[in-house]
Amino acid sequence: MSTAFAMAAVSAVLQHFLQNALSSVTMFGGSVAISSKAPDLLQHDIVDGKTQQNQVNIFLHQVTYNPGWRNIGLPSLSADGKTPLNNPPLALDLHYLLTAYGSDDWQAEALLGHALMMLHQFPVIARKDITIALNALPAGAFAVVLQASKVADQIEMIKITPSTLGREEMAWLWTALKADYRPTFPFQVSLVLMEPALQLGFPLPVLSRNIVANLIQPAQLLQVTPPDRQISAAPGDIVTVTGIFLKAARKVSLTYPRLGIQAIVPATSVTNNSLQFVVPIETPLLPFPAGIYDLAVLFTDPLGKVTQTTGPLPLAVAPIIQLVPAPVVVNSTTDTLVTVTFSPFARPNQAVSLSIGSQSVTAQPFETNKNTLDFLFSPLLVAGSQLARLQIDGAPGQVQVDWTTTPPKFLGPMVTI
Repeated sequence: MSTAFAMAAVSAVLQHFLQNALSSVTMFGGSVAISSKAPDLLQHDIVDGKTQQNQVNIFLHQVTYNPGWRNIGLPSLSADGKTPLNNPPLALDLHYLLTAYGSDDWQAEALLGHALMMLHQFPVIARKDITIALNALPAGAFAVVLQASKVADQIEMIKITPSTLGREEMAWLWTALKADYRPTFPFQVSLVLMEPALQLGFPLPVLSRNIVANLIQPAQLLQVTPPDRQISAAPGDIVTVTGIFLKAARKVSLTYPRLGIQAIVPATSVTNNSLQFVVPIETPLLPFPAGIYDLAVLFTDPLGKVTQTTGPLPLAVAPIIQLVPAPVVVNSTTDTLVTVTFSPFARPNQAVSLSIGSQSVTAQPFETNKNTLDFLFSPLLVAGSQLARLQIDGAPGQVQVDWTTTPPKFLGPMVTI
């Protein structure tokens, strides 16, 4: 998800695209300025304040909720009224005015035409183009926060669509802007998903389940079962998949769409109703981070060509905590710094959080793939031995449980504060 700087980042990306589209046009008698200002301020700059020049301006005049994401839910709190339980994104549509200012006859129309061709040719802005545009911003503190806005990493792509404003709406809008009307094209950018960086509480794992599944159709997956009653599978674990009509299955596909990662592993112990596979271990040649994967079973012919693919089921691939040195008290009354080494490596665009006891915090910012991260807890952690759980992109780490006691008891991983 994006940060609160996402809207500013979108405007900067659009401005960069327009600059590239108009930089090669040499028939206007000079360079074309591209700006993102309120029309009344721009009018003073290029008309009242100095000689008129050729300029194209984009102005964000309205922000609305995106109806498709509106029903995803609202932020909620636990019974204490303080601890956030969920953190749904703020999904917004951005409404822009694209206005052309010309210094001579017909130039405003020509500028508007070139700008509209750019919007028409690139209705969806690719993630790599967003990154390139933000990295090309002039150096400065504001450029740094826009580059860290994560617009390129959000689930939804940035899409540009024309808007329709009637004569009355357009007249009212320009009257409210207190500027003289110029050739204008309204368009909409959908969508921006902003999510605050909150410390979320999440419940303990479910220790047992009772699930009843009815047969539906051939080659249907019903359940994915990690080993030892865990809710997630660690790299190297043997996972059991149950379903119907699986006898001819040969491979298992594990896909992480957001990161563009796919691993295909052989299916073993295949029967009509179940099969098993080993969760891959990340290597330099096989990127396989922790997170939520789409699991599908593949059927192949004797030549290895895929003939059938089942529908996907989610599989949480867990991070493994390897080392937790003694926590450091940063401030004697407020902060505790906990450093955790784990595997596999976390990516900079993944959400990483650590829970110790009942307190959860997100990782300190990092810019490269890392397997050692810092977590700053405030207020101070409670002294004693407490259960530690690492979570990456919604996939929780495994816990050890003593099932011989009643009720079952959590054994680890434990951290001594």
